[in-house]
Amino acid sequence: MKAAIIILSDPKAGEDALGRMFNGLAAAYDFKQKNTEVGIYFQGTGTRWPGVLADGKHPIHALYKAVEDKVVGISCGCADVFGAREEAEKAGFDMITDNSVPGTSGLPSIAQIAADGYTVFTF
Repeated sequence: MKAAIIILSDPKAGEDALGRMFNGLAAAYDFKQKNTEVGIYFQGTGTRWPGVLADGKHPIHALYKAVEDKVVGISCGCADVFGAREEAEKAGFDMITDNSVPGTSGLPSIAQIAADGYTVFTF
């Protein structure tokens, strides 16, 4: 099995979003601990998370650091739309543009991720 964790929650949306991020990272950690191939993708308003999680005082910073090596990248088109591109690039994240959606700079291709044998989980 291979797992793709797609983070869509917005860090500006309160506890529900924090809970979704926490559980998404916890799932990635679980897969990693079981030596299951796992990749984390930030899409939609989820592209705002990497800057937030970089803060060492954030409650799930330690969990984020434990799975940071499993981050595949950030949806370029989503980061553009939601104002997160500059911060994501400054943090050194790869911008993913596989899916050339008209009017955007590109997004991850969920179809390709699935075709590559990944089970897709969204948070």
